[in-house]
Amino acid sequence: MATKTALMTDRQANLSLSDDFESPTHEAWLALIEKMLKGGDFEKRLVSQTADAIKLQPLYQQRADAQAIGRGRVASTWGLCQRIDHPDPKIANELALADLEQGAYCLALVSPDSATARGYGLACANLDDLDRALKNIALDMITLRVEPSSSARRTAALIAALVARRGITPAQTNIAFGLDPLGAAMAAGNLADDWSTVGARMAKTVLALRDKGFGGALITCDTRPIHEAGGSEALELAAALAMAVTYLRALTDAGLSLDDSVQHLSWTMAIDADQFTGIAKLRALRALWARIEEASGIPPRPINIHAETAWRMMTKRDPSVNMLRATMVTFAASVGGADSLSVLPYTLPLGLPDELARRIARNTQTILMEETNLWRVTDPAAGSGAYETLTDELCERAWALFQEIEAAGGMAQHLTSGAFQKTVAATRTAQERAVAHRKAPITGTSEFPNLSEMPETTLNIAKPDPRIPPETRGGTPDQAFDDMVDQLAKGGTIASITPPPSARLAFDKLPSLRRAAPFEKLRDAADAHASKHGKRATVFLANLGPVSEHTTRAMWITNLLAVGGIDVTINEGFTNTSDIGLAFAESGALAACICGADKTYDQLAETTAQTLKTAGAGYVALAGKPGPSEGELQAAGVDTFIFAGVDVLLTLETLHGVLSIAA
Repeated sequence: MATKTALMTDRQANLSLSDDFESPTHEAWLALIEKMLKGGDFEKRLVSQTADAIKLQPLYQQRADAQAIGRGRVASTWGLCQRIDHPDPKIANELALADLEQGAYCLALVSPDSATARGYGLACANLDDLDRALKNIALDMITLRVEPSSSARRTAALIAALVARRGITPAQTNIAFGLDPLGAAMAAGNLADDWSTVGARMAKTVLALRDKGFGGALITCDTRPIHEAGGSEALELAAALAMAVTYLRALTDAGLSLDDSVQHLSWTMAIDADQFTGIAKLRALRALWARIEEASGIPPRPINIHAETAWRMMTKRDPSVNMLRATMVTFAASVGGADSLSVLPYTLPLGLPDELARRIARNTQTILMEETNLWRVTDPAAGSGAYETLTDELCERAWALFQEIEAAGGMAQHLTSGAFQKTVAATRTAQERAVAHRKAPITGTSEFPNLSEMPETTLNIAKPDPRIPPETRGGTPDQAFDDMVDQLAKGGTIASITPPPSARLAFDKLPSLRRAAPFEKLRDAADAHASKHGKRATVFLANLGPVSEHTTRAMWITNLLAVGGIDVTINEGFTNTSDIGLAFAESGALAACICGADKTYDQLAETTAQTLKTAGAGYVALAGKPGPSEGELQAAGVDTFIFAGVDVLLTLETLHGVLSIAA
């Protein structure tokens, strides 16, 4: 028996299937591709680009010499974070407790004036309100995050007062206070004062929190406003570095050592459904910060990164697709090494999410965490030629942009001068063009829309007003942090520590955009039109020839028009132009689209266009590229040509005007 076992072991040791096959080379693969393309352009067919013009090749070779990029969490799951954004403290507490009982470890406190509140946010007028919102929640057993806002300093005082009221040792808490004056300024379009004053005020707050015993990530560098405004990955990374360096300078100017200052930094980033750039972006941030540490002589240590599903990728239409997008983000954030993650509920663009939407957001993480074990491997992308190359190229571009920001005087100067906003706008324009032309399709919105989708439910509550009346404000801009805490502890209100409105350093803010919004605007207008008139605005399909010839283009046009909330009049096809005229007149439509095969167009397109115009069509489109007969077709009455790659948004906006659909 032993001899037989030994023989089997020898055979297994000598068995190598790879030895039976010739090792393929990259050149051999390229030769096969050239043959398959039959003269087609390799770059156009198989190579795509990121927003930073980084070319994504179809095939990469393994990087066997690559090293794993370290992360903050080692052999532990990421922090499952849920938002506290209900305006009512009592209901917010009930929702938060349910989240914690069902697996959440981290809570994100969203103030009404935070850019991420999306119109809602926990409204705390005083310490009692916050105490109610966090009732029965052990602050020394969870992670509490404060979403950056213009009132972050006052919120920090409120939390410090609550920790003192409950007799909790601050050092035993894990509270990320969300101090991020530059990130908040990007979203708001102003600073309370010049940067030297604001930076010094932030540093004094950090020192006061340290003196009370709080540690960890007191400051965050939040690049979500850049992502929402259409910034590229490299631009986000460059800003993440520049913001952190600016904060370090403010802290060291206040007397902290560089090593102590670094330990109070963290980063917050948005991740969208593009898993490749999402993973590479997180890996690149760690690699870039390691370069900062090396250049500054700071002892290397893992940094803390909080990720959130991107607001700009979410849709109001067919919002269930947001669940799939969130799943991709959760995968990318975990593989990329995020230390904590907040999945936005899939109905958030529609209103304040209910318990079901919150549960799905929570369970999206729980399932991937517990059933796929994504968290068990440190940097699983290490060695992958695709991810290593993309990470390296992101680092190169981000470092160059970071140097440009520093050369311009630093992040604060670059922002207040408006130069940073112009750089973001350049990448946003390219992205908007890609969305409009459906080169960046949005499932359920610009592609495969469902005109019969059922409405989703959200919580029907009024949005809080984040403004504090000037007459109730009793604070001063330079009020000491300890005084603010004491005042709140003695029954003072947030208004009593809020300074009166004053002249601010104003500049262009970064817009908060969702890519789907322009198309959603069309759908909303079309739905309102249908509700008013009892039916949808329609376009008559002038289908030429038998079903086998016109179906492909007719179905494609039907889908495209549905993107704008426009219905179609369907028929089995015509071979007689006079029949087309009669059918159009009977349809009651104001516009028509000719659909058929190219060979049929050669025979019937011109006369069909003329017939439709004679029958009263105010607008005639033709499905397909115009080709050499463009002039003749236009002379016959064709107003536009609709084909893959056309500006779909502009086409639908034009049709809305023709069909009298009010915006």
